[in-house]
Amino acid sequence: MHLDEKTMASELAYQAKIFRVTKDTAMLEDGAEVRRDVVHHSGGVCVVPLTDKNTVLMVRQYRYPMHEITLEVPAGKLEPGEDPSECGLRELREEAGRTCGEYTYLGKLYPTPAYDTEVIHMYLARKLSEPAQQQLDAGEFLDVTELPLSEAVQMVMDGKIPDAKTQIALLKTWILANGQQA
Repeated sequence: MHLDEKTMASELAYQAKIFRVTKDTAMLEDGAEVRRDVVHHSGGVCVVPLTDKNTVLMVRQYRYPMHEITLEVPAGKLEPGEDPSECGLRELREEAGRTCGEYTYLGKLYPTPAYDTEVIHMYLARKLSEPAQQQLDAGEFLDVTELPLSEAVQMVMDGKIPDAKTQIALLKTWILANGQQA
């Protein structure tokens, strides 16, 4: 098949808490063999909580690999076999302290398909409940902030929100909120 690579062998190189890495041997369409290092991740979910005032609830948290505080939409890792929709509703409750009356699937994204199997599912949550207590995981520290959707989108366009899932989910929400086709 054109543009296909066939896995010939796969060896576990590293097992971490939230991912594993394999060293694979793949055969290219011309018969050549190459090595592919693959990060296997169970995936994740992000949710854009959009209020009736057209503001979005976002979280500020320290991201150790980047050594900075980032501004993101609520998100979390899928447990193996977990339904993405349920995961998103859980993360909305845990991180933003909210539930929703309307929940729309915005699609999926591959953050780094060259070497990582992670898939992130995106949702839009509307008709939000009144704020409740966050239910953060042990070792999870974040602050919820509320911004006008237009300001959050402008921050994406100005490069002030570098997180890929947040960028894509906010831009899709902007298109939907303004009555345009996605």
